Amino acid sequence: MIDPRASIAPDAIISEGVAVGAYTIIGAGVRIGAGSWIGPHAVINGPTTLGCENKIFQFASIGDAPQDKKYNGEPTRLEVGDRNVFREFCSVNRGTAGGRGVTKIGDENLFMAYSHVAHDCIVGSNCVMSNCTALAGHVELGDWVILSGYAGIHQFCKVGSHSFLANNAAVTRDVPPYLLVAGTPAEPKGVNSEGLKRRGFGPQQITNIRNAYRLLYRSGLKLAAATEQLQALAADQPELLPFVQFLAVSERSIVR
Repeated sequence: MIDPRASIAPDAIISEGVAVGAYTIIGAGVRIGAGSWIGPHAVINGPTTLGCENKIFQFASIGDAPQDKKYNGEPTRLEVGDRNVFREFCSVNRGTAGGRGVTKIGDENLFMAYSHVAHDCIVGSNCVMSNCTALAGHVELGDWVILSGYAGIHQFCKVGSHSFLANNAAVTRDVPPYLLVAGTPAEPKGVNSEGLKRRGFGPQQITNIRNAYRLLYRSGLKLAAATEQLQALAADQPELLPFVQFLAVSERSIVR
C-alpha cells in the first residue's frame, strides 16, 4: 500500500490500510488515520494529525509552516477529521504561536484544486471550497458552507453554517448563518433556501429563516433591536438560534 519511492519520516505514524503514492513526502510528527489514501507527489508535514479515510491528491501541500512573517519556527499543528478530500495543489497551513497554535478541519469537507486554508483557521464539516478559493488567517467556517470559485475571506472573519458565497465574493465582514452573499465587497443577497431544502429544512423553517433575514436586513431596525427581536422569536423557532448565537460572537460586524 506504500510505494517504495515515497519518503516517510521515521517517527510518522501510518495506520492500517493507508495507501501512499510515489514520491510523496510525509514528514516528522505526522499521523495518518486508517483507510486514508495519499496520492503521488503530495507533501504532508507536521505536527499534523489526519483522521480516517481522508484522500489527498497529487501536489497537495498539507500541514506546512504558516505563511506568516511573524512565524519563527514555533511548534504549531494541524488537526484534520475524517473523510475529507484535498484535491490537486490544495494547501493547508498549520497554526501560529500568536494565534490559536492550531488549524482545525472537521469531517467530510471537499477542498477543490488550488484552494487554500491559512494558519489558525477553523473549518467545520461538510463544507465545499471550490477551485481557487482562499481563507486568510484566523477565519472560521461553520458547517455546510459553500465557497464558489475564486471567493476569498478576509482574516478573522466568521462565516455561519449553511451560507453560500457566490463566485468571486470578497468577504470582509462576518456572514451570518443561512445567507447567500455576493459581490466585492460581499453583500447579502438573500437566504440560501435551495441549500436548506437539500439538507432537510422544512417549508415552515425556511419561511421562518426568510422572515428573520427580513427582520435583520429589511426592517430598518438597528442591529441591537433586530437581535433582540430574533432572540424572542428563537424561543419558538429553534432554527433561528444559530442567528442569535452568531450575532453574539461576531467581532468584525456583519455583511450589510
